[in-house]
Amino acid sequence: MAEGTAPPGIALGPRIAAALRERLPDVARRTVEAVIAEVEEYAGPLRGELGENISHAVELALATFLRLAERPDGADREARLGPAVEAAYALGRGEARSGRSMTALLSAYRVGARVAWEQWGAEALDAGLDPEVLVPFAALVFAYIDQLSAASVNGHSDQLATSGRVREQYLERLTLALLTGANDEELQRRAERADWDPPRTLTCILARSPHTSTIRAQLHPATLTVPADAADPAAPAELTVHVVPDVGAQRDALVRQLNGRALVIGPERPWQQVGESYQRARRALELYGNRPDVTDTERHLADLVVTADAAALADLREHALRPLADMKPDAAQRLAQTLRSWLLHQGRREAVAADLVVHPQTVRYRMAQIRELFGERLSEPGEVRDLVIALASDPRPRSS
Repeated sequence: MAEGTAPPGIALGPRIAAALRERLPDVARRTVEAVIAEVEEYAGPLRGELGENISHAVELALATFLRLAERPDGADREARLGPAVEAAYALGRGEARSGRSMTALLSAYRVGARVAWEQWGAEALDAGLDPEVLVPFAALVFAYIDQLSAASVNGHSDQLATSGRVREQYLERLTLALLTGANDEELQRRAERADWDPPRTLTCILARSPHTSTIRAQLHPATLTVPADAADPAAPAELTVHVVPDVGAQRDALVRQLNGRALVIGPERPWQQVGESYQRARRALELYGNRPDVTDTERHLADLVVTADAAALADLREHALRPLADMKPDAAQRLAQTLRSWLLHQGRREAVAADLVVHPQTVRYRMAQIRELFGERLSEPGEVRDLVIALASDPRPRSS
């Protein structure tokens, strides 16, 4: 029966109603005892203070029933029914907050209806209730319980929906705090408010793909996901941040699993420091944003270090490669590429030739030019370091 719909009514006489009201505390007590004995989930929870609260709720429900049974068709029927329905609704919400399903509560309602009917049915007959009215009286009891059950179901559903939305909001606020580098105290407070158990580490994954749910389904169930521009106004609008707990030794497997998607995976960091993972992933996105598959920042650390300060790198290149400044651009580029390969391959001519796809004699000729231009600088460790860094990010077309 829908909540608020009037059950089939009977009008109990004053004498019968008074007799049932006198038994009300005893019926309430017996109802609670029966629920504790017959519904396993409430064997513990209904004892102590919570048991007292439930007993009061049961008494309210029974007292409301008696008022309705005395005057089932009164104009103020809904007002008289209201407190019991509200209490049942609150009871459903409380069950949801406690993490219990409605199964146990509905069982308790059935037990309560049976006990109330057994106790009050016998009492009503003793008080002079016409036996022919016994069936309508039973119908009234069970219809009333149906109303309360429906109210509790609604309360339970509403609490789950509300709790879910509220927790999602708390989790989103926590994620934004993580990404923007809030202090440890603030992060701990937000984690507790969101009922979130912090992992040991977190790793940021940035995704341009519009298929966020598809990617999310392949990540740890406890992954936190937010639009990047919620935490970083400068981030591309289509960018999504996934904050993944405890990647650890599964990193390579995760990269293989996600390959084929335009993603950037930042470094693993202690959970309070995941903002560092986000910042590094953003830097990698700027460098490798056009790649169609996974970019693992752990495999590009040198590039990230070298390009961390673009202006400083440009100044270093200008200083370190000054001997090539007066040459034609094509010739300067060929010598720069040859010097880079020669430094990286530690002067092994055959390896340099294979790297540049030229004849070893070409390498020998170019290196003679380079030695003439750079002189003793090629023997100075500090100068060599500067040259390696200056040339590290230099584009290298695979031709001579």
